Amino acid sequence: MLDDVLISRAIMERYFKKLMEYTEMDVGIAGAGPAGLTAAYYLAKAGKKVAIFERKLSIGGGMWGGGMMFNEIVVGDAGKEILDEFSVKTEKYSDGYYTADSVEAVSTIVSAAIKAGARIFNLISVEDLMVIDGKVDGLVLNWSAVELANLHVDPLTVRARYVIEATGHPLEVLSTLVKKNNIRLFTPSGGIEGERSMHAAIGEKTVVENTKEVYHNLYVAGMAANAAFGAPRMGPIFGGMLQSGRKAADMIIRRFKED
Repeated sequence: MLDDVLISRAIMERYFKKLMEYTEMDVGIAGAGPAGLTAAYYLAKAGKKVAIFERKLSIGGGMWGGGMMFNEIVVGDAGKEILDEFSVKTEKYSDGYYTADSVEAVSTIVSAAIKAGARIFNLISVEDLMVIDGKVDGLVLNWSAVELANLHVDPLTVRARYVIEATGHPLEVLSTLVKKNNIRLFTPSGGIEGERSMHAAIGEKTVVENTKEVYHNLYVAGMAANAAFGAPRMGPIFGGMLQSGRKAADMIIRRFKED
């Protein structure tokens, strides 16, 4: 016979065991969209201790909805190579254009990241960053419900050697960092350049180019990268997002080797 209290104890004990294990980690990622998930996969595959914190109940970011709620996505040749690595089925539409089912793509990448060793904590918002001696040193977390209800509840912190912001268009984590600290970012103006209007060809290219360190120990990936460094959005073509996540992981893995 099932015991209701035992069920509760099992959930609480196992959840807090996971959370306690990730109060210190190699890499903390804000946002479980395609860029954040892909970065987590490659980092975990390289043996790094990595966790993603996602404010929403669902994970996958904009990829779930495809284009205008048509759950198909488009990738180019480079994006197809990454989807092939994840064993996501693609279908050629035209030269250099491939489609994939967005639900299959997200669910498969999520599964691969978790199986590689990454942890995903949903319904947790990254509301700020820890900054020590002029460098990002971790993430400031709170329940998303606290944020939505505008409750005055203090957050908790977790330490991460490196942080990736992959929150997408709003760029909320970096915006908070700039607002609260008198700092100069590694952008042309030293501030947030802002996202530009839709242009798929440019946006797909620049989202990879702009994936880089934006402040000490803080990297931007996916649309957060274009928002930080001032480039267009690209809409429902997601190859650049996948490449961005892989590039962010590669850059951080190299940093660990140099340390």
